[in-house]
Amino acid sequence: MYAVIRTGNKQHSVETGARLRIEKLAGDVGASLEFAEVLLVDNGETVKVGRPLVSGATVSAKILRQDKAARVVIFKKRRRKGFHKKRGHRQPFTEVEITGISPA
Repeated sequence: MYAVIRTGNKQHSVETGARLRIEKLAGDVGASLEFAEVLLVDNGETVKVGRPLVSGATVSAKILRQDKAARVVIFKKRRRKGFHKKRGHRQPFTEVEITGISPA
């Protein structure tokens, strides 16, 4: 069984036991989450596609880690002008493990 959920304005295909990194969500490590924005549920026999959401379907998850991703370096340079600028950014994320999918 798998489902497609929407979180952080992105869509993720998930199944039970899967680990994924999503945009930062509030919560402590070990806390439970419920994703109510389920776009599709497939149980192997039938496929339920929402318009836009599958009513009554939820995906439960557990927070494993709150962290920041690797540094992304932004370097700008204009040749022969002596101009250069170096900036960096680390995007925060939440790592979750899918514990269950309940279809409608």
